Amino acid sequence: MANIITDETIDYVSILAKLELSPEEKEQAKRDMGRMLDYIDKLGELDTENVEAMSHVFPVNNVFREDVVSNSDIREELLSNAPAQKDGMFMVPRTFD
Repeated sequence: MANIITDETIDYVSILAKLELSPEEKEQAKRDMGRMLDYIDKLGELDTENVEAMSHVFPVNNVFREDVVSNSDIREELLSNAPAQKDGMFMVPRTFD
């Protein structure tokens, strides 16, 4: 099926893409877009009856580890590296008045 791309379509796409096309570039874009749509139509002709639907080409598995709390009470150890501390928290210089 031949896909006809109009001048209005090219003008609209060029506005969206913020492009200024010369008349020659518009004609080339019309041909290119028509070929792309023809190719998509050709893909639509493929028999996909026995093809399993998928969201990725490769199998995707959860690779995250379990969220397990460890070293839960090391506050004193962490604060021992602080240049200044108060009430179990780091003290930092004021950034505004």
